[in-house]
Amino acid sequence: MRDTTRREFIRLAATAAALPATSFRALADDRVIKVGTLKLIHGITPYFYEKFAPAGVKIQVIPFESPTDGKNAVATRTVDFGIFGLAAATLGAANAEPVVVIAAACNRGMAVVAGKDSAINSIKDLNGKRVAIWPGSTQEVVILDRLTAEGMTIKDIEPVRVSFSDMAPALARGDIDAYVGAEPGPGISLANGVGKIVEYPYSTPTGSLNMVLTTHRELIEKDPDLIRTLLAIHRKASEYAMSDREAFVAMAMQKLGQPKPSIEQAAPNVELTWNIDALFLKQANYYGTQMLAKKQIRELPDYGKFIEPSFVKAIAAM
Repeated sequence: MRDTTRREFIRLAATAAALPATSFRALADDRVIKVGTLKLIHGITPYFYEKFAPAGVKIQVIPFESPTDGKNAVATRTVDFGIFGLAAATLGAANAEPVVVIAAACNRGMAVVAGKDSAINSIKDLNGKRVAIWPGSTQEVVILDRLTAEGMTIKDIEPVRVSFSDMAPALARGDIDAYVGAEPGPGISLANGVGKIVEYPYSTPTGSLNMVLTTHRELIEKDPDLIRTLLAIHRKASEYAMSDREAFVAMAMQKLGQPKPSIEQAAPNVELTWNIDALFLKQANYYGTQMLAKKQIRELPDYGKFIEPSFVKAIAAM
């Protein structure tokens, strides 16, 4: 056994010595790209990145509980790229943080959910009810817009601060009457028979725009090749996950630790995407005006710097 081990060592050493010096260095110097994402089904795309990463590129996915955590990680260069809601990205840009949107990440993925046997069947029925909302999230801006459309304000409900991952359990425990959640929360509530969908809140001018792919301004300026590499991966991963529902569901089950029935309920309410088009820009600008009107930001970000569509336009033409 000892002679066999020695012979194997000599063989591997000889193979390494025969490699060109540049190839050997490439193997030793793989570029590790750190990508942050939320622990939600519509933040699942980065887990497919490794499948499409070119030789010499490794992907490290770092999950975050809240959009603010993800945004802060991008702003401080803790991660190279981050996927989180448009609200957190807009808040960062409005505060002059160097967070730049370079691609779309997910449409839809939201739902207003109430107890299955409750009398809550519309937004107006939320009047006086305990409604879980995560502050600073895309869902918060959207539900405030929906309340306005129904002639209501946040004062007409009892908002309760609950993280996305605890909304479905909170509803099951009876701690809240409804929640404005993110998948797979609504899927979990449907699958366990506790909840019902009050509304998929996509009727506002924001539409179904939800999560975005971001990076630090410095990375765009210093390493545009890395941006192009990551976006090519992001596009392939998004399109693959949307074309292979079985792979999408399996990955979500593995990474989120949820049973198949919950994920299968959530999956149809998720559209993984990548492109920044005219509709995206229109919806993002409207979204910012709503955050300003609701005093969530003090001023609008400079959209000429905050959203950088040139990279996705280049890969869209390929």
